[in-house]
Amino acid sequence: MSDIKTQVQGLDPNVRARDVHNMAKETGNIYETLVVVAKRARQLSVDLKHELHNKLEEFAVSTDTIEEINENKEQIEISKFYERLPNPVIIATEEYADGKLYYRNNDLKKKKY
Repeated sequence: MSDIKTQVQGLDPNVRARDVHNMAKETGNIYETLVVVAKRARQLSVDLKHELHNKLEEFAVSTDTIEEINENKEQIEISKFYERLPNPVIIATEEYADGKLYYRNNDLKKKKY
């Protein structure tokens, strides 16, 4: 899988209205379209969370005292970068609109036979 962060650099993080009838043309059903986008958004969310956790884990220092709090500028910048990324639902919707998502419905294959 390619790097998600580089793909979404130019993406507008704000929500905007979509023509749902146009989005549903490919699947024929708006609910099926929403399921495809929602599943992809969940995948993106898990991937981004895992990636952020791994990057922040590099800065983890195990100390026994609560009084010792270290501020690391790099850690703060990484956290701010991930906070500024668009919502995974926005990313998934853009991917679907651009035709970058592959999906299949196994139920339709079963009904055809």
